Amino acid sequence: MRIVIVGATGNVGSGLLRRLQESEQEHELVGIARRRPNAGTAPYADVQWHEADVSDPRSRGRLARLFAGADAVVHLAWLLQPNRRERIMRATNVDGHRHAIAAAVDAGVPHLVVVTSVASYSPGPKATRVDERWPTGGVHTSHYSRHKAATERMLDALERDHPQVRLTRVRPGFVFQRDAAAELARLFIGRHRPTRWLGRIRLPVLPIPRRAVGQAVHADDLGDAITRIVEQRAGGAFNIAAEPVLDPEALRRVLGARAVVPVPFEVARSAVWASWALGIHATDPGWLDLAVTVPVMSTERARTELGWEPRHRSTEALREVLDGIGEGAHVPASPPLSPSSPPSA
Repeated sequence: MRIVIVGATGNVGSGLLRRLQESEQEHELVGIARRRPNAGTAPYADVQWHEADVSDPRSRGRLARLFAGADAVVHLAWLLQPNRRERIMRATNVDGHRHAIAAAVDAGVPHLVVVTSVASYSPGPKATRVDERWPTGGVHTSHYSRHKAATERMLDALERDHPQVRLTRVRPGFVFQRDAAAELARLFIGRHRPTRWLGRIRLPVLPIPRRAVGQAVHADDLGDAITRIVEQRAGGAFNIAAEPVLDPEALRRVLGARAVVPVPFEVARSAVWASWALGIHATDPGWLDLAVTVPVMSTERARTELGWEPRHRSTEALREVLDGIGEGAHVPASPPLSPSSPPSA
């Protein structure tokens, strides 16, 4: 199969490349990125690399040429920063998807796989699980969620107007791996902030709102799910997350804290907003809004229809990336995964 991956050098892309290269099926891999990686280093070797910026309106024609002859296109390109300049993020996250979707139609791509997120879902329950039919209206106070919901609306239009394209939506929880440690530290803690303490210090208590409950998956397990989707030509939507759910108690165990101290959401959000506004860290309060509002997903469809089973527990994936941050782990071969990457990478 000829598989084209847009945004192939980052956290999700590296996990997907590793899994595709391990596959028993033979694949011709084409990677598209704003800046090409060191193609002599795994997992970026044995991939045809091309540079393209999906935020550029002129990229549609170039993407269509690169998509020509593909059996499947997987779209991963996304920006999380600079979160104080949403216009820049939207150019990649929303306009970039529009350009790539149009290019896929122009090129006659038979199968388009788009990775959205649990963040595309409207607010929902924490005590029960929702399947892929839950509304995807997003959480309006989060730029990440707004952009994911906007992507879902474009995919709705694609399904309606171009039924000849097999469309798959992949909605993972938070995606972690050791190789993404430098990137995640830069995106959520900030550039030039000390991070080595994350792998060494154990909190005495964990102050957190009770409803701060999320889900996570290792990048390799998400890569496995996407590989199965491509190889099986599976359409529709798939929730992807590992067990256990990351509730305050699970987070306490991962962080080594002795106890959880429940904090009112309004107090926690005010503290996050103030410290973000002062530039103490890079995590805007929209991320806390997501933690307390998005539903807990059921992954039954992926497990039963794809035969997918994660090899890593969510707590293991989180501990792996925290240890990686503490040890300064990074991937020099990949611009997004390198600590020297510019803020908008």
